[in-house]
Amino acid sequence: MKKVLVVGSGGREHALVWKLAQEGEVFCTPGNAGISDSCPTFNVPASDAEGLAILAREVGAGLVVIGPEDPLIAGVADDLRAAGLTVFGPPAKFARHEASKAWSKEFMHAAGIPTARSDSFMDFDEAFEWTKSRYDAGRQVAVKASGAALGKGVVVTSTLEEAEDALRAMLVDGSLGAAGNTVVVEDRLDGREFSLLTLVGASGFRSLPVVQDYKRIGDGDVGPNTGGMGSYSPVGWVSADMVREVEETIVAPAVQAMRDLGGDYRGVLFSGVMVVDGKPSCLEFNVRFGDPETQSVVRRLGAGFLDALWACASGGPVPEVETNGDSVVTVVAASAGYPGPVQKGTPATVGPMPDGVFVFHAGTSRSNGTLVTNGGRVLAVSAAAPDLAAARRAAYDGVAQIRFDGMQFRTDIAL
Repeated sequence: MKKVLVVGSGGREHALVWKLAQEGEVFCTPGNAGISDSCPTFNVPASDAEGLAILAREVGAGLVVIGPEDPLIAGVADDLRAAGLTVFGPPAKFARHEASKAWSKEFMHAAGIPTARSDSFMDFDEAFEWTKSRYDAGRQVAVKASGAALGKGVVVTSTLEEAEDALRAMLVDGSLGAAGNTVVVEDRLDGREFSLLTLVGASGFRSLPVVQDYKRIGDGDVGPNTGGMGSYSPVGWVSADMVREVEETIVAPAVQAMRDLGGDYRGVLFSGVMVVDGKPSCLEFNVRFGDPETQSVVRRLGAGFLDALWACASGGPVPEVETNGDSVVTVVAASAGYPGPVQKGTPATVGPMPDGVFVFHAGTSRSNGTLVTNGGRVLAVSAAAPDLAAARRAAYDGVAQIRFDGMQFRTDIAL
């Protein structure tokens, strides 16, 4: 049986462990309370390349799958490959898509990938003048922290005053720390958004089922951006022709451009896509599985996922991954205060789940045998059913079985 080491501790990693364990023997580090119920976990940090290499050899893992962006940005995938391990995760050279949105936007423009007009700034006055010129021209803008900000670094503005506040918060007040030292200001695109996760290897790529997520904290898409409050798949309004167009105009040019830069991308390429007047435009690239998109996507996959990741990592052709006919809805239960500061260590209970519902743990741990919160997004309730309406009902029936003080969740996921 193939053995896999998954690196990470969030909901995305729990979803990967859940799916990969159906096809192989899985280990995870450092994991969380839910992951530890699913497979053996260890205490090696995701940033410790030397420790990860030792652990992978100790457990006999033939494949290492790196979940979060931070170790990829730090070059952990490169270090593990240099140590002779087979790794699913791109090199630091292309993890820059996450580390620097400014670099990623320049990459898109150079590769001819459709994306919004933008510019990058480190100086508040220069950023404000450019932003004012866009509003004077009748445009609205999105302000993005260039660095990795856990999905919280984007402010979509409707007025110049909102844009000024966002620029001042990042560039002057340092609200996002080093992640906001450089900002990208881009023309706001208004349309419908979806996510495409594509497995990329040296010999080609293959996309997984389309998924849509919900970034803002509140019902009706109000409030600040989060790492994601829920997702669903399939996305009925996204046709097979639209997916092919995204692959042809966004994914393929990106993969080719990275090859032209002298790199070997072996991992997942996450394309955030906005469809405006029927045409797709790239909002962002991420270099890891999305969260909570992955929780919905893996529940729609049949056989072949492990083989596909292994092929990507080893440089072979990417085989097809079976897709089942289910619809899936995932709802995130978050701590009070999220996406701002949260209190950890709050006791949580998970009652019996309806048929077809699985709970993926994100920010959880155990204290004296009791399940407690350990982050902003705590649990993701994922329901699979024959149709979207049934999946939605089951997901919210599952949410009703979860209890912890201050729990917040959106009530309109997949509505």
